[in-house]
Amino acid sequence: MVGSGRHATRRNPQLNAHGELIHLLSIEGLPQPVLHQILDTAGTFLSVNDREVKKVPLLRGKSVFNLFFENSTRTRTTFEIAAKRLSADVINLDIARSSAAKGESLLDTIANLSAMHADMFVVRHGESGAPYLIAQHCAPHVHVVNAGDGRHAHPTQGLLDMYTIRHFKQDFSKLTVAIVGDIVHSRVARSDIHALTTLGVPEIRAVGPKTLVPGDLSAMGVRVCHDMKEGIRDADVIIMLRLQNERMSGAMLPSAGEFFKNYGLTPEKLAYAKPDAIVMHPGPINRGVEIDSTVADGAQSVILPQVTFGIAVRMAVMSIIAGNNA
Repeated sequence: MVGSGRHATRRNPQLNAHGELIHLLSIEGLPQPVLHQILDTAGTFLSVNDREVKKVPLLRGKSVFNLFFENSTRTRTTFEIAAKRLSADVINLDIARSSAAKGESLLDTIANLSAMHADMFVVRHGESGAPYLIAQHCAPHVHVVNAGDGRHAHPTQGLLDMYTIRHFKQDFSKLTVAIVGDIVHSRVARSDIHALTTLGVPEIRAVGPKTLVPGDLSAMGVRVCHDMKEGIRDADVIIMLRLQNERMSGAMLPSAGEFFKNYGLTPEKLAYAKPDAIVMHPGPINRGVEIDSTVADGAQSVILPQVTFGIAVRMAVMSIIAGNNA
């Protein structure tokens, strides 16, 4: 039968037959109740940060392997902190010097690590779809969390962005959210758009030059704006994105200075948004390119709270998937 749990699981490898989260590979396709479960659970973990002993025993005896085939100190560190606060044993692998660099295939690497009794893989990879491949081939008891794959997805960043928005704005159903900058290369933007859509945000805008905004966003219900003032006018939330020069090929931008002039967030441009608009950025920030320091450090910036919320959100994701069986 088409609606059976078996077929539903086949359609979405992140969920088991009961609709419970067993891997976090992408926000796309996750039902709204699962997103709310993660955000609600993250709220219960925020208080752990304030304890003298910042630990809960939910993953005691479990082994979490951080597999970062791509560099990201910030994301790896927050995952490590989150896992340790759940009392897991954390193993960080230097993939650049490991067997993968010696020619071993991705799946052979995973098979060997699984033989070391891994319970969870946190995977960051330059190739889109790598975490899906791992999830398809690892043992049934092993859970996979996507920490960023190619240009495809960065689900925990998207979730911490949603937690930040909910914390400061409460009701998603009345918001205008503008995502500004290098959208074409941004896995964060894709995850944010899927999450905002699922959570019922009525107005999502993608703002940037034509070379950096994908042409297919209108089909997702996103309003595309190439004029910064039009794009952020009366916005409740502005999500600035990093210019990903390492992913660009050819002359996609005239210069960083030209980009800042047209799309960098300055106090003057911010004035077009609502007076209580919040400013977000997934980091790392390129000051004077995407955002003026006055704004990044200003009263409307919630960039540092995002980092704090990120630990709680990653704790929530790992605790939820570890508690569910395939």
